[in-house]
Amino acid sequence: MNKSLKYLVISTITFAFGYFFLRTAYYSSQENPFANEIILIILGTIATIAITAALLNKQSEVELEKEQNVKIFDIKSSLYFELIDFIEEIIVHRKISKKDLIRLDFLTHKISVIANKEVLEEYASFILLLKNVSLDIDVTKSESIELSTQLNQLCSKIRYDLINKEKNVSDLKNLIFINNSPIKSNT
Repeated sequence: MNKSLKYLVISTITFAFGYFFLRTAYYSSQENPFANEIILIILGTIATIAITAALLNKQSEVELEKEQNVKIFDIKSSLYFELIDFIEEIIVHRKISKKDLIRLDFLTHKISVIANKEVLEEYASFILLLKNVSLDIDVTKSESIELSTQLNQLCSKIRYDLINKEKNVSDLKNLIFINNSPIKSNT
């Protein structure tokens, strides 16, 4: 059972018993108006405390969720920028070394952990192109243009992933496996 739901049930039961007790006390003290007013004050105080506690509990939950979202956003954006910087290095140096392929494998694992389905699908296309480019070690001008074009498409999906709040985790297993399949090289 959810913590908030437990709190709500316990609060409701406590409030109901307290209400019936105070109602009984209110009707039994009909002859004394001062006692009636005290009972009404107690009832109002209890209602105020219950409402305040519920609001504070909900506010705490919202703040925790907000902090988690900020942390996830920071992790995603730094990893995506690390990938873009890595691809920039490859295009600028016009070579893909064994070290680069190993680094790419680890970047792929990291991306598999945080990316949404659309990013993983586009990343699979990008990795396939990069694997084909890496077969001859050197990156030609036309291959660098292809990589840049594919990276543009990947970046549009990444942007959507960073902005979108929706969580879609279905069918990610196959995409992660495809992205992490070994790269065959002639080196």
